[in-house]
Amino acid sequence: IAVDRGEIAVIVGPNGAGKSTGMKAVFGMLDMRKGHVRLDGEDITELSPQDRVAKGMGFVPQTSNIFTSMSVEENLEMGAFIRRDDFRDTMAQVYDLFPILKEKRNQAAGELSGGQRQQVAVGRALMTQPKVLMLDEPTAGVSPIVMDELFDRIIEVARTGIPILMVEQNARQALEIADKGYVLVQGTNAFTGTGKELLADPEVRKSFLGG
Repeated sequence: IAVDRGEIAVIVGPNGAGKSTGMKAVFGMLDMRKGHVRLDGEDITELSPQDRVAKGMGFVPQTSNIFTSMSVEENLEMGAFIRRDDFRDTMAQVYDLFPILKEKRNQAAGELSGGQRQQVAVGRALMTQPKVLMLDEPTAGVSPIVMDELFDRIIEVARTGIPILMVEQNARQALEIADKGYVLVQGTNAFTGTGKELLADPEVRKSFLGG
């Protein structure tokens, strides 16, 4: 599985296929029995998750991905914990990307809607100025309208040049915005192609997209 600068790569597949497990392995939360993880050509397979963040890996887990008692702005500041430079420009960029967060910057993040919380989580990951952004089911539990909005924001992040690797249950919608798609079945890449190719593949449609 690979993603290049400015691309969106999506991992889809049935429940229990190993999508989130694979994502956690790439981030270093699980030990890998074989294979390698490379970031910008550098082998980071042996590094801890913290060291991977320092190298430029941003990860947004599916749950418990914000500090609910802290304000939106404090959450974003926590994202910049590894920065030693002035990060105000990055925060301004996050607010440009997610205007609702600027509006609610002094509000406790736990009071926000599900979609707004996800924006906080993604924004916080962007504060590290990642070389790659990994999202584990970013639209889990949000309404279809919010899902569309989140996908629009994800496209905007990719347009800034940041590669995005995403695990997503909403396969059809995710493949529509994907440059690359991977269909995982029982831990194996069963189908690989562009989002459009996979959406048009009769086997993929029949097996995973409901015809």
